[in-house]
Amino acid sequence: MSEIVTAGIDIGSGCVKAVLFRVDGERIEWLDKEVARIRNRDPFQLAGEAHEAILKRTGVAREAVAYVASTGDAEALKFATGHFYSMTTHGRGAVFLNPKARAVLDIGALNGRAIKVDGSGKVSSYKMTSQCASGSGQFLENIARYLGIAQDEIGTLSRQADNPEKVSSICAVLAETDVINMVSRGISASNILKGIHVSMAVRLAKLLKSIGASEGVVQMTGGLALDVGLVAALNEALVQEKVALVAESHPDAIFAGAIGAALWGAYRHEKLAALETMAA
Repeated sequence: MSEIVTAGIDIGSGCVKAVLFRVDGERIEWLDKEVARIRNRDPFQLAGEAHEAILKRTGVAREAVAYVASTGDAEALKFATGHFYSMTTHGRGAVFLNPKARAVLDIGALNGRAIKVDGSGKVSSYKMTSQCASGSGQFLENIARYLGIAQDEIGTLSRQADNPEKVSSICAVLAETDVINMVSRGISASNILKGIHVSMAVRLAKLLKSIGASEGVVQMTGGLALDVGLVAALNEALVQEKVALVAESHPDAIFAGAIGAALWGAYRHEKLAALETMAA
């Protein structure tokens, strides 16, 4: 395989992520990355802007990109060469970020999913959370807004809890009602947030059990991967549920889908090139 440049574009519910890679066989170089919050803007326009931004910073010409791979909600992206399902891209991206990963928890703005992978990032099983939003990033964002705290404070405050308050794990509406009642009773923000994290973590631990992920490292991806309070609560829940997994995060966990798309794009480009050579 000759050296090529590939791009990955991941449109999620809350953010657009773009990455650029140089791939030469087993040698993989991550060139650049860009993330943009959607905030009622056109995600496809943001995707184009993010892609142009990383090309400009790296000095790579648009025509020099051999494959632009889309994932997530980017299937209709006009400048993409091909599209990959997000569970596939998150699996590959998670293993790139953490080669020890044998399971992935992708927790986004609207839902979450557990994915079982092998050492190459190939998916063997997966399962989504229910449609209820109480295990999502949007739910936590709403709670933070109600409590009057910034999103990046959630994890740290949760870790400071000394008596977590139990929160409904069934429905986002019921959970938000619980929080309103807790505030009126004078429960601290730390104990409220830890209670929410514990509720989410128990559901996620059971989700991992349901796909047969039983040992090794589970790599967190998606928007909530950097929530240190959720990661800590998940590790507690895994012990409670007797699942021999250790949850880990990564500073670039939000880019996992885009990373996987770019790397699978390089693989598909190689296969298509080989077919063209055989046909010739």
